[in-house]
Amino acid sequence: MWFKSLHLYRVHDAPALALDDLATALGEQALRPLGGSEARRMGWSAPAGRGSEQLVHEINGHRLLSALHQERLLPASVVREEVEARASDQEGREGRPLRRQEKQALKEQVYEEFLPRAFVRTKRIDLWWDTQHQLIGVNASSRTAAESVLDLLRQTLGSLKVTPLATKTTPTRAMTEWLGNPESRPAWLEVGDQVELKATSGDESVVRGRQVDLGGDDIAGCMSAGRQATRLAMTIDEAVSLVLHDDLALKSLRFADGALDEAAQTEDDGDPVVRLEADFALMTQVLGEAIDQLVSGLGGEANPAAPAP
Repeated sequence: MWFKSLHLYRVHDAPALALDDLATALGEQALRPLGGSEARRMGWSAPAGRGSEQLVHEINGHRLLSALHQERLLPASVVREEVEARASDQEGREGRPLRRQEKQALKEQVYEEFLPRAFVRTKRIDLWWDTQHQLIGVNASSRTAAESVLDLLRQTLGSLKVTPLATKTTPTRAMTEWLGNPESRPAWLEVGDQVELKATSGDESVVRGRQVDLGGDDIAGCMSAGRQATRLAMTIDEAVSLVLHDDLALKSLRFADGALDEAAQTEDDGDPVVRLEADFALMTQVLGEAIDQLVSGLGGEANPAAPAP
């Protein structure tokens, strides 16, 4: 349940939506099995897993949704080898090379025949919606995956106005300052041991360091050469560790032992829903406080204009 990555979005002019109405809308876009000719599909699923039919959980205004993305895995090399074999057989029978259009037709034929037999890969992407602060966080490894879930939510609700959360001070500017000038770091910030540094112009090389002393001479030399921090490992208020990216994505989330121990002590009697909701409540409390601290340390929210309908 505990998130590993988080992409943050500001929700604009969200209409009040009762939990039952949201659940009904989610049910209309629930995941259905892939058809034989379908390459991929996304739909909503129960956050608590197969033993539950509940598509949304709400704890103190925090809503949890889960999307499943299914995709058939058909390697291009497999298709190419079969096309080449069939093309060779046909050319031998007809005594002539196949035209480009004929090879393309063979490729489409092979794809249609092989696709229903391909393995299906399923990925789960969780969405956290803080309805009190109108903030959405998507637990996805990439911005593209996060946007795909937001697209599904738009389809489900009919419309949804969101923009990536933005701050008055860019993460790159703040991380560069925090790294180069320790006295500028907020009291709640502890710098970790991972960094990515990029040049401001000309040199396109990237310097990455893991398990390194960020106060050492090597990092100082890179900073003095004009490089800027685009990723920085940090711990916020001793509660959660993460790697902050230049687009405000929070990656490699790790929660302090105190929160995990508190979650483990919650009695759930083996009920996955009780366990899920207990973990979710603790996690969102920690994340909410950490995000508030981080946004404040970045000069506050930039308040971007809402997108056009």
